[in-house]
Amino acid sequence: MQRFAAHEFLEAQEALRSKHAEIEMHGLFAEMAQDPQLKNMVLNHQRQIMNAYQQGINLLMGKGVNVAATPQLAQIRTTEPATVGLNQPQMMAPNPHPTRLSDMTIATIMLNWHKAGSAIGMLWASECVDPQIRQYHVNGANLCQQMAYETWQYMNMRGFYQTPQLADHTMNTMINAYQQQPAMA
Repeated sequence: MQRFAAHEFLEAQEALRSKHAEIEMHGLFAEMAQDPQLKNMVLNHQRQIMNAYQQGINLLMGKGVNVAATPQLAQIRTTEPATVGLNQPQMMAPNPHPTRLSDMTIATIMLNWHKAGSAIGMLWASECVDPQIRQYHVNGANLCQQMAYETWQYMNMRGFYQTPQLADHTMNTMINAYQQQPAMA
């Protein structure tokens, strides 16, 4: 039996519980998604999370898991570049009694869950002494940020997530406030 530090072992348990919940939640999202592209993305994310879940179990059971490589997620293939700037954004009033979640709500929950997963995964990694457990959390954080970016791409393409942009003069003023570092002698 492998011996782990208490803190990293408890965090690994938390990671597995979170992945367990994400797998189930993604299953619900896939059932509710109206847009086939969203449904495919949700199912792909679910597969990635299921792989990470199984890898974590195998790691804790000492089954010789290779966590050196970070899994890569294929990004959405789109001919449209990301849209920056606002184009009359509008939000519908929330429905406090839905029988089905909208595609925008599904994507928003996924985006926020993946963003939080990325941040907490790095926090957990920073607390680990075992190099494999540390790398497992780093890989999980990286996978979450990839899934968050893919979700954002989808939302941006559909107009669900518009990104504000500063005026050119404001950006130039802020950029020009910085000075180059002098060359070292």
